[in-house]
Amino acid sequence: MAEAERIIGTPDIPEAAGAEPEQTDQSAAAGERSDAQGAQDPAGSQGSDSGSEEAAAPAEPSRGRRRIAVLFTVAVLAYALDLISKMIVVAKLEHHEPIEIIGDWLRFEAIRNAGAAFGIGEAFTVIFTVIAAAVIVVIARLARKLYSLPWAIALGLLLGGALGNLTDRIFRAPGVFEGAVVDFIAPKHFAVFNLADSAIVCGGILIVLLSFRGLDPDGTVHKD
Repeated sequence: MAEAERIIGTPDIPEAAGAEPEQTDQSAAAGERSDAQGAQDPAGSQGSDSGSEEAAAPAEPSRGRRRIAVLFTVAVLAYALDLISKMIVVAKLEHHEPIEIIGDWLRFEAIRNAGAAFGIGEAFTVIFTVIAAAVIVVIARLARKLYSLPWAIALGLLLGGALGNLTDRIFRAPGVFEGAVVDFIAPKHFAVFNLADSAIVCGGILIVLLSFRGLDPDGTVHKD
């Protein structure tokens, strides 16, 4: 009898033994899926990091373009104000009596200046013309690396002022590159100047202040 039960019960053993490999196969497949997901996750995280970097990358050129727009806007305004004021002075004030604005302390008086700002160096008109042209070229080249708003304003003032006086040097008498600049702002006990001179001086002062603070045109701050 025992021998018969042993013989009859033996078919159950292969089934039990066969169930264990199936479970082993299922656990192995689950492990492979988890490994595959783990391999994909770093790639996904790297993709998100690269995506954030790509999103941040266009921000710098965009900010640079805005600063360049500020530079040329300030330059155009300074140049336009200087040009319009000189046209009015030549038409209404030249060969006329000076106009007193604040008594003897400030008056408008039309004067032709063959020298640099404030009537300095009248014998070097051509040299000052070349210097003004060189300043314009340097500012235009520097604008490509411009990311600082204060620097954009300062360079815009310089550019507008240099263009204003350079226009007089080229188009006014006595000749090309030797033209006399129109000055008309005459404070008491001070040289006569124009709006272009004022823009150049204000831009230069602002650049000196920015340099003392350690701010570079590209927006970085350095400490000596």
